[in-house]
Amino acid sequence: MSFFVSTTEGGYQLTTAGYVAAAVILIALIVLATVLAKKEKKEKKKMGTKQLVFCAMAVALAMVTSMLKVYSFPFGGSITLFSMLFICFVGYVYGPATGILTGASYGVLQFIIEPYIYFPLQVLVDYPLAFGALGLSGVFAESKHGLVKGYLLGVFGRYVFAVISGWIFFGEYAWDGWGALPYSLVYNGCYIFAEAVITVIIISIPAVSKALKKVKISAVNVWLFKLSNICYNTFCVYKIRAVICSGLVRKLPRIKN
Repeated sequence: MSFFVSTTEGGYQLTTAGYVAAAVILIALIVLATVLAKKEKKEKKKMGTKQLVFCAMAVALAMVTSMLKVYSFPFGGSITLFSMLFICFVGYVYGPATGILTGASYGVLQFIIEPYIYFPLQVLVDYPLAFGALGLSGVFAESKHGLVKGYLLGVFGRYVFAVISGWIFFGEYAWDGWGALPYSLVYNGCYIFAEAVITVIIISIPAVSKALKKVKISAVNVWLFKLSNICYNTFCVYKIRAVICSGLVRKLPRIKN
Protein backbone atom coordinates (compact mmCIF):
# COMPACT_ATOMS: atom_id res chain seq x y z
CA MET A 1 0.00 0.00 0.00
CA SER A 2 2.85 2.39 0.88
CA PHE A 3 6.46 2.52 2.00
CA PHE A 4 5.41 2.23 5.67
CA VAL A 5 2.28 0.04 5.52
CA SER A 6 1.41 -3.02 3.46
CA THR A 7 -1.97 -4.67 2.98
CA THR A 8 -2.85 -8.11 4.32
CA GLU A 9 -5.99 -10.19 4.48
CA GLY A 10 -8.42 -8.34 6.68
CA GLY A 11 -6.27 -5.29 7.34
CA TYR A 12 -2.81 -3.77 7.19
CA GLN A 13 0.61 -4.35 8.69
CA LEU A 14 3.75 -2.28 9.21
CA THR A 15 6.77 -2.68 6.95
CA THR A 16 10.33 -2.47 8.30
CA ALA A 17 10.36 1.21 7.43
CA GLY A 18 7.07 1.59 9.28
CA TYR A 19 8.54 0.12 12.46
CA VAL A 20 11.56 2.42 12.20
CA ALA A 21 9.33 5.46 11.69
CA ALA A 22 7.17 4.49 14.68
CA ALA A 23 10.28 4.11 16.86
CA VAL A 24 11.53 7.55 15.78
CA ILE A 25 8.14 9.07 16.60
CA LEU A 26 8.21 7.38 20.01
CA ILE A 27 11.61 8.85 20.88
CA ALA A 28 10.61 12.28 19.57
CA LEU A 29 7.45 12.32 21.69
CA ILE A 30 9.33 11.42 24.89
CA VAL A 31 11.93 14.13 24.24
CA LEU A 32 9.18 16.65 23.44
CA ALA A 33 7.40 15.72 26.66
CA THR A 34 10.59 16.47 28.56
CA VAL A 35 11.09 19.84 26.86
CA LEU A 36 7.55 21.01 27.54
CA ALA A 37 7.84 20.16 31.23
CA LYS A 38 10.76 22.52 31.83
CA LYS A 39 9.70 25.70 33.58
CA GLU A 40 12.96 27.49 34.23
CA LYS A 41 15.82 27.90 31.80
CA LYS A 42 18.43 27.53 34.50
CA GLU A 43 17.17 24.04 35.37
CA LYS A 44 16.76 22.77 31.82
CA LYS A 45 19.72 20.43 31.75
CA LYS A 46 19.26 18.70 35.09
CA MET A 47 15.48 18.74 35.07
CA GLY A 48 15.39 17.53 31.48
CA THR A 49 17.54 14.51 32.24
CA LYS A 50 15.54 13.60 35.33
CA GLN A 51 12.21 14.00 33.57
CA LEU A 52 13.35 12.00 30.58
CA VAL A 53 14.40 9.12 32.82
CA PHE A 54 11.20 9.36 34.87
CA CYS A 55 8.95 9.37 31.78
CA ALA A 56 10.88 6.51 30.16
CA MET A 57 10.61 4.43 33.34
CA ALA A 58 6.87 5.11 33.54
CA VAL A 59 6.40 4.00 29.92
CA ALA A 60 8.47 0.87 30.55
CA LEU A 61 6.50 -0.02 33.70
CA ALA A 62 3.22 0.59 31.90
CA MET A 63 4.36 -1.64 29.05
CA VAL A 64 5.39 -4.47 31.37
CA THR A 65 2.24 -4.32 33.48
CA SER A 66 0.07 -4.17 30.35
CA MET A 67 1.35 -7.66 29.55
CA LEU A 68 0.24 -8.91 32.98
CA LYS A 69 -3.40 -9.36 32.11
CA VAL A 70 -5.98 -10.17 34.77
CA TYR A 71 -8.56 -10.87 32.07
CA SER A 72 -8.53 -10.51 28.27
CA PHE A 73 -11.70 -9.82 26.31
CA PRO A 74 -12.32 -11.74 23.07
CA PHE A 75 -12.43 -8.73 20.71
CA GLY A 76 -9.60 -6.69 22.21
CA GLY A 77 -9.09 -4.90 25.48
CA SER A 78 -8.04 -6.36 28.81
CA ILE A 79 -7.90 -5.70 32.53
CA THR A 80 -4.20 -5.25 33.32
CA LEU A 81 -2.10 -4.86 36.43
CA PHE A 82 -2.49 -1.06 36.86
CA SER A 83 -0.81 -0.21 33.52
CA MET A 84 -2.82 3.02 33.06
CA LEU A 85 -1.73 4.32 36.46
CA PHE A 86 1.92 4.77 35.44
CA ILE A 87 1.03 7.06 32.55
CA CYS A 88 -1.50 9.00 34.62
CA PHE A 89 1.15 9.41 37.31
CA VAL A 90 3.44 11.23 34.86
CA GLY A 91 0.68 13.78 34.24
CA TYR A 92 0.11 14.07 37.98
CA VAL A 93 3.82 14.79 38.53
CA TYR A 94 4.72 17.02 35.56
CA GLY A 95 1.38 18.35 34.30
CA PRO A 96 -0.95 17.60 31.39
CA ALA A 97 1.40 18.55 28.54
CA THR A 98 4.07 16.06 29.58
CA GLY A 99 1.44 13.51 30.57
CA ILE A 100 -0.33 13.61 27.21
CA LEU A 101 2.90 13.32 25.22
CA THR A 102 4.16 10.49 27.44
CA GLY A 103 0.84 8.71 26.98
CA ALA A 104 1.06 9.20 23.21
CA SER A 105 4.59 7.76 23.33
CA TYR A 106 3.27 4.76 25.22
CA GLY A 107 0.56 4.37 22.60
CA VAL A 108 3.17 4.34 19.83
CA LEU A 109 5.15 1.71 21.76
CA GLN A 110 2.01 -0.42 22.12
CA PHE A 111 1.51 -0.07 18.38
CA ILE A 112 5.10 -1.17 17.68
CA ILE A 113 4.85 -4.26 19.88
CA GLU A 114 1.28 -5.33 19.12
CA PRO A 115 0.12 -3.50 16.00
CA TYR A 116 -3.49 -3.90 15.00
CA ILE A 117 -4.30 -1.94 11.85
CA TYR A 118 -7.89 -2.21 10.70
CA PHE A 119 -7.92 1.24 9.14
CA PRO A 120 -5.21 3.97 9.14
CA LEU A 121 -7.35 6.50 11.03
CA GLN A 122 -8.22 3.81 13.58
CA VAL A 123 -4.52 3.55 14.47
CA LEU A 124 -4.45 7.23 15.39
CA VAL A 125 -7.55 6.95 17.59
CA ASP A 126 -6.66 3.65 19.27
CA TYR A 127 -3.04 4.35 20.08
CA PRO A 128 -1.63 7.90 20.44
CA LEU A 129 -4.97 9.62 21.09
CA ALA A 130 -6.48 7.04 23.43
CA PHE A 131 -3.36 6.54 25.53
CA GLY A 132 -2.38 10.19 25.27
CA ALA A 133 -5.67 11.07 26.96
CA LEU A 134 -4.38 9.37 30.11
CA GLY A 135 -2.09 12.38 30.53
CA LEU A 136 -5.11 14.58 31.25
CA SER A 137 -4.53 13.49 34.83
CA GLY A 138 -2.22 16.49 35.09
CA VAL A 139 -5.23 18.83 35.20
CA PHE A 140 -5.62 17.96 38.89
CA ALA A 141 -1.90 17.86 39.69
CA GLU A 142 -2.14 20.58 42.35
CA SER A 143 -5.56 19.80 43.81
CA LYS A 144 -6.49 17.77 46.88
CA HIS A 145 -6.69 14.05 46.08
CA GLY A 146 -5.25 15.07 42.72
CA LEU A 147 -3.99 11.63 41.75
CA VAL A 148 -7.39 9.98 42.17
CA LYS A 149 -9.21 12.79 40.36
CA GLY A 150 -6.59 12.96 37.63
CA TYR A 151 -6.53 9.20 37.17
CA LEU A 152 -10.30 9.09 36.73
CA LEU A 153 -10.18 11.95 34.22
CA GLY A 154 -7.38 10.30 32.26
CA VAL A 155 -9.16 6.96 32.22
CA PHE A 156 -12.37 8.62 31.07
CA GLY A 157 -10.43 10.32 28.26
CA ARG A 158 -9.11 6.98 27.09
CA TYR A 159 -12.62 5.52 27.34
CA VAL A 160 -14.00 8.27 25.08
CA PHE A 161 -11.52 7.46 22.32
CA ALA A 162 -12.04 3.72 22.76
CA VAL A 163 -15.79 4.23 22.35
CA ILE A 164 -15.28 6.34 19.24
CA SER A 165 -13.05 3.69 17.72
CA GLY A 166 -15.44 0.88 18.54
CA TRP A 167 -18.42 2.82 17.24
CA ILE A 168 -16.86 3.89 13.93
CA PHE A 169 -14.51 1.05 13.04
CA PHE A 170 -15.74 -2.05 14.88
CA GLY A 171 -19.52 -1.62 14.92
CA GLU A 172 -19.92 -4.72 12.75
CA TYR A 173 -18.86 -6.84 15.74
CA ALA A 174 -21.76 -5.61 17.87
CA TRP A 175 -23.83 -8.21 19.69
CA ASP A 176 -27.09 -9.31 18.10
CA GLY A 177 -29.75 -6.67 18.63
CA TRP A 178 -27.22 -4.05 19.72
CA GLY A 179 -26.35 -0.87 17.86
CA ALA A 180 -22.72 0.05 17.27
CA LEU A 181 -22.65 2.88 19.82
CA PRO A 182 -24.34 1.07 22.76
CA TYR A 183 -22.14 -1.94 22.09
CA SER A 184 -18.99 0.18 22.12
CA LEU A 185 -20.06 2.00 25.30
CA VAL A 186 -20.65 -1.21 27.22
CA TYR A 187 -17.82 -3.31 25.79
CA ASN A 188 -15.07 -0.74 26.34
CA GLY A 189 -16.48 0.27 29.70
CA CYS A 190 -16.22 -3.30 30.99
CA TYR A 191 -12.44 -3.58 30.88
CA ILE A 192 -11.45 0.09 31.26
CA PHE A 193 -13.61 0.88 34.28
CA ALA A 194 -13.02 -2.51 35.89
CA GLU A 195 -9.29 -1.79 36.00
CA ALA A 196 -9.99 1.80 37.10
CA VAL A 197 -12.05 0.68 40.10
CA ILE A 198 -9.34 -1.73 41.26
CA THR A 199 -6.63 0.91 40.82
CA VAL A 200 -8.55 3.64 42.67
CA ILE A 201 -9.07 1.29 45.62
CA ILE A 202 -5.32 0.57 45.75
CA ILE A 203 -4.12 4.18 45.44
CA SER A 204 -6.68 5.31 48.03
CA ILE A 205 -4.98 3.20 50.71
CA PRO A 206 -3.26 5.77 52.99
CA ALA A 207 0.15 4.07 52.90
CA VAL A 208 0.11 3.83 49.10
CA SER A 209 -1.13 7.40 48.70
CA LYS A 210 1.58 8.71 51.00
CA ALA A 211 4.29 6.78 49.16
CA LEU A 212 3.16 8.12 45.77
CA LYS A 213 3.21 11.69 47.10
CA LYS A 214 6.81 11.19 48.22
CA VAL A 215 7.70 9.93 44.75
CA LYS A 216 6.17 13.07 43.24
CA ILE A 217 8.10 15.32 45.60
CA SER A 218 11.40 13.62 44.82
CA ALA A 219 10.67 13.75 41.07
CA VAL A 220 9.75 17.43 40.99
CA ASN A 221 11.65 19.22 43.72
CA VAL A 222 15.18 19.12 42.40
CA TRP A 223 15.60 22.50 44.08
CA LEU A 224 15.49 20.80 47.49
CA PHE A 225 18.63 18.90 46.59
CA LYS A 226 20.27 22.10 45.34
CA LEU A 227 19.23 23.98 48.46
CA SER A 228 20.67 21.32 50.73
CA ASN A 229 23.97 21.50 48.85
CA ILE A 230 24.04 25.29 49.15
CA CYS A 231 23.34 25.10 52.88
CA TYR A 232 26.00 22.47 53.39
CA ASN A 233 28.60 24.40 51.38
CA THR A 234 27.76 27.62 53.22
CA PHE A 235 28.10 25.83 56.54
CA CYS A 236 31.49 24.45 55.51
CA VAL A 237 32.72 27.88 54.43
CA TYR A 238 31.73 29.47 57.72
CA LYS A 239 33.26 26.58 59.66
CA ILE A 240 36.55 26.99 57.81
CA ARG A 241 36.49 30.72 58.45
CA ALA A 242 35.83 30.11 62.13
CA VAL A 243 38.77 27.72 62.36
CA ILE A 244 41.08 30.19 60.59
CA CYS A 245 39.96 33.08 62.79
CA SER A 246 40.41 30.95 65.90
CA GLY A 247 43.95 30.10 64.82
CA LEU A 248 44.81 33.72 64.15
CA VAL A 249 43.45 34.78 67.52
CA ARG A 250 45.67 32.23 69.25
CA LYS A 251 48.73 33.57 67.45
CA LEU A 252 48.08 37.19 68.43
CA PRO A 253 50.39 38.46 71.20
CA ARG A 254 48.68 38.78 74.54
CA ILE A 255 48.79 42.17 76.27
CA LYS A 256 50.09 41.93 79.81
CA ASN A 257 48.44 44.04 82.46
